[in-house]
Formats: sequence, C-alpha cells, structure tokens
Amino acid sequence: MSESTLPSEREAHGGELAENPFADPGLPPHEPRRQDIDEKAAKSSERTVALLFTVSMLATIAFIASYVIFPVGKVVFIWPIGHISALNFALGMTLGVALFAIGAGAVHWARTLMSDVETAAERHPIEADPETKAQVLADFAQGAQESQLGRRKLIRNTMFGALALVPLSGVMLLRDLGPLPEDKLRHTLWSKGMLIINQNTNQPLRPEDVAVGSLTFAVPDGLEETQSDYQEQIAKAALMIVRLAPEDIKDKRERDWAHQGIVAFSKICTHVGCPISLYEQQTHHVLCPCHQSTFDLSDGARVIFGPAGHALPQLRISVNNQGYLEALGDFEEPVGPSFWERG
Repeated sequence: MSESTLPSEREAHGGELAENPFADPGLPPHEPRRQDIDEKAAKSSERTVALLFTVSMLATIAFIASYVIFPVGKVVFIWPIGHISALNFALGMTLGVALFAIGAGAVHWARTLMSDVETAAERHPIEADPETKAQVLADFAQGAQESQLGRRKLIRNTMFGALALVPLSGVMLLRDLGPLPEDKLRHTLWSKGMLIINQNTNQPLRPEDVAVGSLTFAVPDGLEETQSDYQEQIAKAALMIVRLAPEDIKDKRERDWAHQGIVAFSKICTHVGCPISLYEQQTHHVLCPCHQSTFDLSDGARVIFGPAGHALPQLRISVNNQGYLEALGDFEEPVGPSFWERG
C-alpha cells in the first residue's frame, strides 16, 4: 500500500511546491513567560529595571562630579592598565556605566515585562490606506498598554530620570572648549575709601588741585609701576578727572556721583580700549585718538560720534576726612570694550 501511494503523494507535494516554493511555516504557539503569570516575578523584574535606571542616574552624577574632583593632568596607576589620567578614567567609566545601565534596563524591560507575542503582517504599499493608519494607531495604543508604562510607575519614573540626566554628560564636555569665563573683566582695583592719586605727581588729589576745565589723569592708591601686572591693572583702572561747573552737568546721576563738579570717568575707550587723552574745554568733549570716538562728559560721557558702543563708565567719588578725593566703590559697568559676558 505504501509503494502504491508514494507516487501520488510525491505528485501532490510537487504541485504545492510549484505553486509556493517558500510556504509559510507559521508561528510556534505562544508560551507565556513567568512574569506573565506570576505578579511577584513581574514585580522583581520591575525592581531590576528600576535599579538599572537608578545606577545610570548615579553614574551620570558621578560623571559630572569627576569634572570637579579630578584635576586635569593627574595620573594614577590602575592594575593591569598601568598609569592613566585619573580624569579620563573616571569620565570613561562613569559615562560607560550610565549608558550601559540605560540599555540593559531597556532590554530587560522589553524581554520580561513588555508583550512578546509575535504577529505577522503582510507586505503593503508604501502609502498606507486609511484602514492601515487606523490599525497602526490601534497597534500603538495596544503596545503602549502592553508595555505597562502607565502601570509600572517605578520603571517610568526612574527611566525618565536616567534619560534626563544622561544629556548632562554632553553639557559637561563643553568644559573642554576652554576655561570657564572669569569675572575679573567686570572689576578693577577701585574700592570704597581708596584714594585717587594724580598719575603725574603720585600724590593724593584734593578738590582744590582740580581747576575748572582742567583734565587730570589718576590711578588707585597703591598701584605702582614696578608691579608685574601694572599694565593690566592700569588698563582697567585709569581715570580722567575733570571739573565742570555744576550747572553744566546735564545728567542727574553724573551730578550725584560727582563732588563739587568734579567728575571721574574711565580713561579707557569703549571701542577697542585705547586711552583717551584729548579734552575740549568749551564743549566738555573728550576724543579717542585711535578712531575718533567722542564722548560728552557733561552728559554722562555718552557717545556723540564714532564707533564706540556705549558711554564711558563713571566712578562715584567723594572727599574723606583729610580732604582728599576718594572712590566710593568700583565702576558700576565693565570698563573698556564690550565683551560677551556684559550683562
């Protein structure tokens, strides 16, 4: 019987193969995982995923702390690697752990808690029809439900925390673009109670030493030409002392910051930092010899001509008990040309 049926069976199978040489073998029956039927096991997987996300957050924080703790250039010995930069090793290890923990947590979440039911879909045209679009939205909603993102709040919260902290690693890498901005451009040697010294005589100035219409250059008390940073300090602290008739001062703040018509302005041009040295008594204008920026000292030293971007900073002055002119603080605005930290 077997010999007589074999040819017919071969013919039948041959016909099927001719019609569809790659027949669909179908999918094996779905077998539920332990987490699908045991909520205790599901909770254990949830805690494992949350732990991995928490480790990622801690590693990211350690990455940022490494930038502060380890100085550039410090070398340590690590067996079996040998001598290596402590900063580079710390950054590499912490960032690697942070990224690995996020990936491992996502994989464990997908393999143990998300749905593992396989579905087969026939190929379709590139442009989806309305029914397909509706099906995609339905599948997405079903997938969101099966992922248990809303139900597993511990996983959701720790995942969001890990994803929020990891980008901070890239922000910290911006440090390698250069040193952090320094605040020294905003400040000079002037401070409250510091005497104003005539730059030519090296003697403290009294109000009677400044005649109406005169121009006097001054520096802070204690600034000596022998100092190593003299040029840097004088480039920020140099003053112009001018005495105006009080009724000629138009700006109220300038009048309040003056003493008996004596006003003190920065000598450094706000264009490119040239020293201002030309004063016109009748108009109360000062001129920068480099690019002809002109400032009106009777009106808050505002720019009236030239490429300078803003007025000369004014120094608030007064007279001490000995009758000498003194500063009442530092300049309120940064001295010299505009810089990107100006606020």
